[in-house]
Amino acid sequence: MKNDGLKGQHRINEQIRAKEVRIVGDENLESKVYPIFQALKMAEEKELDLVEISPNAVPPVCRIIDYSKFLYQLKKRQKEQKAKQIKVNVKEIRFGPQTDDHDYNFKLKHAKGFLEDGDKVKAYVFFKGRSILFKEQGEVLLLRFANDLEDYAKVEQMPALEGKRMIIFLSPKKKDIVKKPAAPKEVKAVKPKTEKVEEDNTADAE
Repeated sequence: MKNDGLKGQHRINEQIRAKEVRIVGDENLESKVYPIFQALKMAEEKELDLVEISPNAVPPVCRIIDYSKFLYQLKKRQKEQKAKQIKVNVKEIRFGPQTDDHDYNFKLKHAKGFLEDGDKVKAYVFFKGRSILFKEQGEVLLLRFANDLEDYAKVEQMPALEGKRMIIFLSPKKKDIVKKPAAPKEVKAVKPKTEKVEEDNTADAE
């Protein structure tokens, strides 16, 4: 049988050890407790399975269902949930403690592109050797970086020193789509027909 990864998660039929169970989910039966032998007999008469849904309940909760179909639906639901999960990539941007404006603006442009694509940005200043003495300068640079990206990102983690790196995490802002109101249609003035009649009458009189 397929769904082997899910098979074995539930006790079914004779695997159920409780002396009595509560059956739910059957339209023809109200939720109530039955002796296990009676519950098994009811499932057999319907040519279905007795499946233990909540083993820790007292008594355990069971349903009378087609177990193969139940596993198929469960696997399908898991696939749908997995498909809905959005994978977020984290892009890294590295600075030196004394990054010049040209390099800074170049990396700022890249960060905007990453954030617009829905990626997170991990920006860090790498301190090499004695440059660790400039850690305050590195923090100022990262805060400036976050400020320049405030229209694109929110700060997920403020600058923090980890070993030889000072790191800041930025996540993309959700963009709200605002629909522009439709422009009012221009209504052309129409002269009443009475005016035309009056003009024609005048012309006839002349």
